[in-house]
Parts: sequence; C-alpha cells; structure tokens
Amino acid sequence: MAERCGNASKAAFAGRSTCRHVAPVALMSGLLLLAACAHGSPGSLEYDGKSADAVGRTSDGKSAKGGAIGVNSYLWRASLDTISFMPLASADPYGGTIITDWYANPNSPNERFKITVYILDQQLRSDALKVSVFRQAKGTAGSWTDAPADPRTGTKLENSILTRAREMRITSVDK
Repeated sequence: MAERCGNASKAAFAGRSTCRHVAPVALMSGLLLLAACAHGSPGSLEYDGKSADAVGRTSDGKSAKGGAIGVNSYLWRASLDTISFMPLASADPYGGTIITDWYANPNSPNERFKITVYILDQQLRSDALKVSVFRQAKGTAGSWTDAPADPRTGTKLENSILTRAREMRITSVDK
C-alpha cells in the first residue's frame, strides 16, 4: 500500500494524475457559489428596507443611523473631505480607519507626511476621533528617515474634521 501511495504521488508530480482537473473544477465551483451569494449592488447595504452606501447614506439621501457603517458617517465624510489633498492608501468604513499614502508638499520637497485617522465611535463627539501624523525628512543621501511631527498638527486636523462634521450635521438637520 505504501508503495502504491508513493507511486501515485510521483505520478501526480509528473503530470500523469487522473485528478489534475479536480482543482480547477473545485475553484470554479467555489467562485460560482460566491457569485450566487452576492446580491444587490457592490458596496451597498440595507437599512430599514432602503439601500445604504459605504458612507452611510440611504437611497433617499438621508444618513443611515447605526446600520450602514460601524462609525459616525459625519465624521467619516468630514475626515475624507479634510484630507482629500493627500493620496489614500486605505479606507475602511466598517473599522473606521483611513490611512493616507506619503505626501510631500511641492513647496517643501525635503519632508513628507502620512496621516492615519481613527474614528472610534458612532456618536459625533470629540473623543470619537484620533488623528496620527507621521513625518519623514529626506537625508543628504536622498533616503527618507523618520522625523518627529509637531503634535499640534494632529490636534489641528482633529479640530478641522470635527468642525466639518458638525457643519455637515447642521446642514442635514436643516433640510
């Protein structure tokens, strides 16, 4: 029996296995099952019978409260608006994390910044937001090295995001 198993595995590696078509068939079957499970448009969610997009707006334009994303939708949109000048590396509306890529201001090409925004709650509150700022400086050899960022920069960004989120909330209540 051990000899047969050894010969069978040798034949499989030599490409003479009769089961060589099983893996592609299994893969295609799995993909078809996943496709069958998908319904609705990509990125849409259901909230009280209305579809909601990834930033928490329902199809009638109102904010979905609590059901669409795991964080406050005003903070989410205000964060994206505030750091829109920087390239995005990652945005997770369910976990409430926005990570930018490195950005160098054309007026100061020897330093670059990266920002991470954490939205920690579904409530529009100041303690529901944390901004981390990372800075790198270009050395004499042309390589980037980590450098301390001014701690006030993160606080200023947090205040800008909170102000924008409050403005969005006031505008939506007035409608």
